[in-house]
Amino acid sequence: MLEAKDLLRLQNGSDIRGVAMDGVEGEPVTLTAAAVSRIAAAFVRFISARLNKPTREIVIAVGNDSRLTADALRAETLSAIGAMNARSLDCGLSSTPAMFMATVFDETRADGAIMLTASHLPFNRNGMKFFTRDGGLEKDDIKAMLLDAANERPNGDGRAASPCALITRYSRFLRDTIKSGIDKENSQPLSGMHIIVDAGNGAGGFFATEVLALLGADISGSLYLEPDGHFPNHVPNPEDASALVAIQKAVVEKNADLGLIFDTDVDRMSAILSDGTEIARNSLIAMIAAIIAEDYPGSTIVTDSVTSDELTDFLENELHLVHHRFKRGYKNVINECIRLNESGTVSPLAIETSGHGALMENHYLDDGAYLAVKLIIASAKLSRSGRSLKSLIDKLRHPAEARECRLKITADDFHSAGDKALEIFEKRASEAGIKIASPSYEGVRLIFDEGWALLRMSLHDPVMPLNIEGREKGSLARIIPKLSELLSGIYGLDISPLNYKNSI
Repeated sequence: MLEAKDLLRLQNGSDIRGVAMDGVEGEPVTLTAAAVSRIAAAFVRFISARLNKPTREIVIAVGNDSRLTADALRAETLSAIGAMNARSLDCGLSSTPAMFMATVFDETRADGAIMLTASHLPFNRNGMKFFTRDGGLEKDDIKAMLLDAANERPNGDGRAASPCALITRYSRFLRDTIKSGIDKENSQPLSGMHIIVDAGNGAGGFFATEVLALLGADISGSLYLEPDGHFPNHVPNPEDASALVAIQKAVVEKNADLGLIFDTDVDRMSAILSDGTEIARNSLIAMIAAIIAEDYPGSTIVTDSVTSDELTDFLENELHLVHHRFKRGYKNVINECIRLNESGTVSPLAIETSGHGALMENHYLDDGAYLAVKLIIASAKLSRSGRSLKSLIDKLRHPAEARECRLKITADDFHSAGDKALEIFEKRASEAGIKIASPSYEGVRLIFDEGWALLRMSLHDPVMPLNIEGREKGSLARIIPKLSELLSGIYGLDISPLNYKNSI
């Protein structure tokens, strides 16, 4: 029997995540077929209440990434929607951004969409992401849906799903965007460009075959385009070091113009330039900001909290934009971007160091493929004047040293212990005359002569990440002892990872 507490454990911020299949010792299945069915039915009721429409008039699109449990859970989801007498669109293999666009395209005009994905998590996991025409659901929406799911089951007679070639329609949208950005009259605007795509055996292979190749690009040397939920080659994560090494090698050896790497459901990306330079984290933020700066002069770029001071310097002193450093979490930066625009502050970009990036021009949708499109258009335009993408960020400096130490909270009430640790940390820093960044929307950020440090609560776990950056070699050796002194003896906080030898 499914209880509310079991369903609530599946909440992961504004998503659902759980173990969907056996195969890993000590990890029992938590995202069961019954749970998925009830949650899908609750989403139908959620949409019905929000739109004040009877369920028989509601259309829900359903898609999935390449996970091993994808087909079974999609079938369960479609069955539950049909049992609620709603209409369902079976989109099959898709990307998370494409599923949102199912609510936008005239051909589909879905009232809501469900994407079955667990992003870059291991093969035995799966999850659910939910969209309305206003965007992704919020944490409170997910919690309310889960509580509803615990109380009611699908209860209708059932309607069959309608097949929907969504990824074909979405690919055409991306192709049209590229053509409009380069040369609307040219059906092969990427002719002469060699672009390598690493899809990591996730859902992103379509970008190479259905977008780039059809526009004339050479995609030879592309990696792991075939969907395979075992993820046999590398973790499908554009932040993963081994994944980046693989595509760097491919780009350099094949003398390609650009490399693109996506996560499993294609809402994140990183890039590799022709010389092997990695465009991720601060570099990706800086490059996308540089691409749009002329269209939005003086505008505000929203990022997460762990971006570097060197990025702030580049955005504000080179691009003459405003850097608004906000909280971690892609929904947090997107919602802040929307809030700023609604309040009259032009903010065209919300982007995390993780590779989640959302543009105002694209429905505030975090879409790795759309970010890739922006890079490709810029690359084609720059090449006409003998310039490269790299020239956009020539003046971006980087920290000489950077570390993240994850300090475990051992107290039972880790939220209260974490709040108290931040209070003590800030008080001690103030008493020691250390500059405290203000405003800080997440945690406590200290400014040292040698660099900076940010202590914050993890979004979901009993952990306090401590990010530290130094401006020159040897900076961390001077910063870390100061941090250790500020954190020493705080109840319920294990600072052993802060030992300098453990932190390098």
